[in-house]
Amino acid sequence: MYVDVHPRYRDTASAKTAQDILSACVHCGFCLATCPTYLDSRDERDSPRGRIYLIKQLLETGHATKQTRTHLDRCLTCRSCETTCPSGVAYGQLIDIGRELVVEAAPRAPLVRGLRALLAKLLSSPYLFRALLGVGQFFRPLVPKQLRRKIPPPSTRSTNPEQQHRRKMLVLTGCVQSAATPNTNAAAARILDQLGISLVAVERAGCCGAVNHHLDRQGDGLDNMRRNIDAWWPHIEAGAEAIVSTASGCGSMLADYGDLLAMDLAYAAKARRVSELTRDIGQILLPEDLSQLRLNTAIGKVAVHTPCSLQHALKLPLLIADILTNAGFELATTSDDHLCCGSAGTYSILQPAISNRLLNAKMRALSHDKPSIIATGNVGCQLHIASETKIPIVHWVELLDPNFRFGQ
Repeated sequence: MYVDVHPRYRDTASAKTAQDILSACVHCGFCLATCPTYLDSRDERDSPRGRIYLIKQLLETGHATKQTRTHLDRCLTCRSCETTCPSGVAYGQLIDIGRELVVEAAPRAPLVRGLRALLAKLLSSPYLFRALLGVGQFFRPLVPKQLRRKIPPPSTRSTNPEQQHRRKMLVLTGCVQSAATPNTNAAAARILDQLGISLVAVERAGCCGAVNHHLDRQGDGLDNMRRNIDAWWPHIEAGAEAIVSTASGCGSMLADYGDLLAMDLAYAAKARRVSELTRDIGQILLPEDLSQLRLNTAIGKVAVHTPCSLQHALKLPLLIADILTNAGFELATTSDDHLCCGSAGTYSILQPAISNRLLNAKMRALSHDKPSIIATGNVGCQLHIASETKIPIVHWVELLDPNFRFGQ
């Protein structure tokens, strides 16, 4: 696809990157069949191919409308289209560039900008989110049922192992996960402890940057990344083997640090190293001998939900299923595994109607084989799915935790 870039963008690095990405698109339309928003609306403008044309038009004319911004906003950034694309179009990178340019060409209303800024502030701060969640949980019994379903019940925080091992890995504690599902990282720490690995949480590290990056606050997102790099770097120099993420959405952002900070001379090399060291917890556990773990596999069928960030961004679609199968769990039959559940970071807040339709479809796909439990690999998906089902849902790593008790 040829793009005649408008003089407004001609000398910018982002426009050059977008031009290179667009040149790979051959308009085949294979992406339409795997795009959740196109399947939902059947509007070409809500498909990857349609959004590619909208971004091309913006780059060539230097102008965009509110309608252009609306269709780019409706993208989940699930990147299912990348898995399907025969030409290898880096759509995820392209949509990020398109969104950044479109809010300059067609600015949002002040009230909307304020809402997005508030969301970014609350969700990227573990302390603020924990306080807000605590208030919501206190008043949970009093709020309407529809809202109550969106507030996760309080979770008892379990303790991390104290034993220190020669092998050390860093863990991204996260913001929402550290408050809403704190046992995920605790379970990972206990499992790795049994395997002779210490999981180290670095206090100064915080949000991975994804929330700010996807809410028109790219500069703040880059600052999040720099802060994390500064916090982790002494430990990396001391020989930390990996940076472990138990939230695949955060892990996919860490994997992009090298690209996102490539133009920052002070951080480019360190960012590349962080991306090289980043591992999903499943990548750590897959080659390990799990036979020494005390597992309770007699819990009935487990329906595996593989988050989009794990299967399309990190390209690890079978990771969870392979580990649980090898560990002896019985997996339920599921369908449409490639389609998004509708969580997608703040998408379920900003696009609730589309998100809820996708969630209902995902629940049908996960539950038709009558599973006893659902296992996923990302906190956003976990909370989103939990709001629509009575089937217990956990992060899959909890099933390998020696402290896990099903039904209690």
